[in-house]
Amino acid sequence: MKHIILLGDGMADNKVACLGNKTLLEYAHPEYMNRLAREGKCGMLKTIPNSFPPGSEVANTAILGYDLNKVYEGRGPLEAASVGYDMADDDLALRCNIITLEDDKIITHNGGNITTNEAEELIDYLNYHLADERVKFVKGIQYRHLLIIKGGNKNIECAPPHDHPGEDWKYLIVKAKTKQEDPKVSNRISAQETADIINNLIIKSQELLSKHPININREKEGRRQANSIWPWSGGYRPCMQTLQSQYKEINSGSVISAVDLIKGIGHYAGLSIIEVEGATGLTNTNYEGKAQAAIEALKKDDFVFVHVEATDEAGHDGDIQLKLKAIDYFDKRIVKPIIQAVEQMREPVCIAVLPDHPTPVEKRIHVNEPVPFVIWHNGITADRVQNYDEESCINGSFGLLDASEFMKEFMKIK
Repeated sequence: MKHIILLGDGMADNKVACLGNKTLLEYAHPEYMNRLAREGKCGMLKTIPNSFPPGSEVANTAILGYDLNKVYEGRGPLEAASVGYDMADDDLALRCNIITLEDDKIITHNGGNITTNEAEELIDYLNYHLADERVKFVKGIQYRHLLIIKGGNKNIECAPPHDHPGEDWKYLIVKAKTKQEDPKVSNRISAQETADIINNLIIKSQELLSKHPININREKEGRRQANSIWPWSGGYRPCMQTLQSQYKEINSGSVISAVDLIKGIGHYAGLSIIEVEGATGLTNTNYEGKAQAAIEALKKDDFVFVHVEATDEAGHDGDIQLKLKAIDYFDKRIVKPIIQAVEQMREPVCIAVLPDHPTPVEKRIHVNEPVPFVIWHNGITADRVQNYDEESCINGSFGLLDASEFMKEFMKIK
């Protein structure tokens, strides 16, 4: 039995009054996910372990069966692996967004949907003016980049920008944690020194970016400026076992995503990273390309992880209609063709569909609430769930699982 996970990032939601007090999945009534629910087994999954923030780096790592208490190092190191930056032992790697500020408030976490070409020019500009023997920026895609601090200390508190839309950035600056320094990192600078470096870089970036021709042109064209950096979720080089070493059923596997974070998790999990032309992380992503890549991967790999970011981005934007469209696209352009291909394959394939966390459109942030999941394969004995949504899956035969239990249940299906 081969296994494939289809994950719609942030796809789960809360009930919305203007949708008849339904969640977006209930309202969208996705045809092919509903079919899997009718023919498969459902449940709810607690993807965020206690004491961890409700981020995609936490949820996706946990869904793959990892103990976060042993492997969690934040987004930065995972994304470093994805972009090919080989971390030194004394590096601190932080995710570094390019964001939009207006009247000192965080307006968007994505620099007004800045393009990769624009962002690369801005990162080069920041490196020219701000990089030194201690700090440097590493280019990623779109608004997602890295800040590397040589000898930096991870015992700092950073505010994820997507969790604070409309808030004054000055109240969200980096702070040193109050706990004592880890003796294992005595060769590093203090947490307070690290926080001071980052906060100084934020202020200097605002001065520099506001004057850059890209932002001057964006302002003339009525577009939002990409006028500040925002580093967060830093950590050291992680130590993770591959999935192949943990599950004898997996000899080879692959990951398909437009997002560096997910590629980084896949890298450390021992999965091959499949690049799909036109994969953007937004609603205009190349759904057909991702689906076809997954189908081809199933012909050679035992395990495939397909991640689609669009539903999460629409949730962060607070755009109900865009998120409904993203759910529909995920259903018809990812789930449908993969079901149809799997039914024609000689070797049986087990499919799981789930989000990593909810990103409610009325809150615009990640929340720590259980998400619905369905597991299906030809011949499975179905439970009584008829629709794939937050309300229906509560009644599924799996009940409520902790994240650590999901991969065990999924991989035991042979």
